[in-house]
Amino acid sequence: MTFTRMLRVLPLIVAGLLPAAAGRAQDVPGIEICTVEKNMARRTGCLQSNVEFLKSTMTRMTLDHQRKLDALARQVEALRATVASLRKDVDALQAARKKHEPARDGKGAARNATKDATKDAPKDDGGTAKK
Repeated sequence: MTFTRMLRVLPLIVAGLLPAAAGRAQDVPGIEICTVEKNMARRTGCLQSNVEFLKSTMTRMTLDHQRKLDALARQVEALRATVASLRKDVDALQAARKKHEPARDGKGAARNATKDATKDAPKDDGGTAKK
């Protein structure tokens, strides 16, 4: 189908859909203002329609929110499992670090002690200091 032919057909399709949409718009369920009704039977029917609408809306929203809560609960459990796995990895890395760290600390501590001792010792300038 060419572009120009589609442009010719498009207005016909839109014109055919408009009456169907307008017909459905009149039967859209929702809250109606029942106080404008003077006839008690019609007012009662209006109120019952509102109650049915609210019940169905609440049921639908309850189910929707429960599905969301269930999905979030599954996501929280997956995140907890991930955190536990990461903690295990961190513990393993820290244990491996501690195995290698004491050997370095022993040498490093002796070296640092030697540096501190030489730093604090009085300097002998070979008798060339001015008095």
